[in-house]
Amino acid sequence: NLSEVIAHMRGERQLEPISAAPLMLAPSPVSPDFDLANVRGQEHAKRAMEVAAAGGHNMLMNGPPGAGKTLMARAMASILPPLTREEALEVTKIYSVAGMLPKGSPLITERPFRSPHHTISNAGLVGGGRNPRPGEITLSHRGVLFLDELPEFGHTILESLRQPIEDKVVTISRAQGSVSYPANFMLLGSMNPCPCGFLGDPVKECTCSPTQVSRYSKRISGPMLDRIDIFVEVPRVDYEKLTAPSLAESSTDVRKRTQAASDTQQRRFMDTEILNNAEMGPNEVYQFCEVEDSAQSLLQTAMQQMQLSARAYHRILKVSRTIADLGGSDTIGVAHIAEALQYRPAQWQ
Repeated sequence: NLSEVIAHMRGERQLEPISAAPLMLAPSPVSPDFDLANVRGQEHAKRAMEVAAAGGHNMLMNGPPGAGKTLMARAMASILPPLTREEALEVTKIYSVAGMLPKGSPLITERPFRSPHHTISNAGLVGGGRNPRPGEITLSHRGVLFLDELPEFGHTILESLRQPIEDKVVTISRAQGSVSYPANFMLLGSMNPCPCGFLGDPVKECTCSPTQVSRYSKRISGPMLDRIDIFVEVPRVDYEKLTAPSLAESSTDVRKRTQAASDTQQRRFMDTEILNNAEMGPNEVYQFCEVEDSAQSLLQTAMQQMQLSARAYHRILKVSRTIADLGGSDTIGVAHIAEALQYRPAQWQ
């Protein structure tokens, strides 16, 4: 107790040394309710989730209601690589400041997964208040911020995410001063293709007018879309796939691959403060994203035909680097570039 510490510092008594047990951050068991094995079909979307989890990439899913977007988003936490010791300490400090440490758990060992409702205020998402407190983007530091029905969030709220996504930190200024909170999170969003949700659906007809569809899609600005690495379509699941015996991989099996890719990235960025491919800046992209000669022409053609921005070009290279890491390749080949390009369909440009 404190009296014994004071006596020790005064030299009145000697405290017995205590050897601390090594910190073990083993991944938690996967909840049966949020296991990827429960998701029928959607192989393309689940592969995109694996890439996003392995490299920490932002991802947006688009599809009709009931296709499994929310279930897959909830399963994202089960395939993320476990926290490193440094990450666990960072997250624990945040939750300690916010007064949200779980009882009996002095150290948080699982990546945060935050899913605020679209009615959240700007202060609730970014942080603030008379006495500034961390918002949802800080509470999802080193984890996932899931925004379901992304276009339903206010325009101001979505635009407030742009700076934290790039800078990995959020600064709250008040008359008394300013405070900065870490905000290095993976953004995971979902949306319907139109207000009714059935645009392009092969079974149910869309009831929206072209004006409604256009207004709905423009709720997410181009600069905001440009900060998302992976776009994936989540179509309606056929009856045959719903009733067939499940042969899908479990989250545990997928996490083994994402963890191996994460270990590769930690060795790559050992001498830097970067922890995953999504955090790479232009200098790291040119240093670590070596593209094979056979893949250069494909990348050049894609840049011209898809009219990609410089930011989108770098994001494609970072996603390609993650795909190559999952495949155990030191260089980025044609297959890696081709898959990364599939995650940026032309209609989103």
